[in-house]
Parts: sequence; C-alpha cells; structure tokens
Amino acid sequence: MEESDFQRLVKESKKAIKENSIHEVKAKQDSGHQFFLVDTREDLEWEASRIKGAIHIGKGVLERDINKNIPDKNAEIILYCGGASRSALAAESIQRMGYKNVINMAGGIRAWADADYPMES
Repeated sequence: MEESDFQRLVKESKKAIKENSIHEVKAKQDSGHQFFLVDTREDLEWEASRIKGAIHIGKGVLERDINKNIPDKNAEIILYCGGASRSALAAESIQRMGYKNVINMAGGIRAWADADYPMES
C-alpha cells in the first residue's frame, strides 16, 4: 500500500522531534516530575475522554494559543493525540516556534488506554 502524503509528513516530523513511550510518560507522572501534558485532539475527542492531568490545546489552535497557556519556552511539554501522528506534527511546529523541550507521546491515547492507565471523562 502506498504511503499517503499525511503519512510522509508525519514520518518527516518524527525525524525532527523527541518521543517518549506511554510508559516513560506514566513514570514521569508517578514520580511527580513537572511537565505539561497537552492533548492536541479535537474538542469532541477531548470531551469524550482524556489522560488524567492533561490540558487541552487542540492542534487547530495550538500555534495561536500555546504562548498564553505555556509561556515558558524551556518548560517540558509532552503532546499526545489519538495515535501520535497529529501530535508529532504539533511537536515539530512548536519547536519551530522556539519551544526547546517538546516531546511526542508515542502510541497516543489509544496506547495509553490499552495499557489501562488513568483516564477521565
């Protein structure tokens, strides 16, 4: 099956960003490590369920709203979406805006839910 333009774009973005597994993100939460966990999904996805402790800044408004939500460009920011594609694009984008400690959560919320990690709705 031929790779779509979207898949190629995501693949290129992933070369430019850092990723953590869901297990690494959960370990950071459990240890009390300070970071921003940002859900980049659409509003309806966020309303249905989300990772406990996350904030919502949808990909469609991320570049516009990131500064007012997270003004510190050195803060650790972990982004997620459904499967880690949209959040990979978002991670690359905010890195280009000057954010220095941006991480994409590999596997996204689907992998998080599959591991039975804490969710809220």
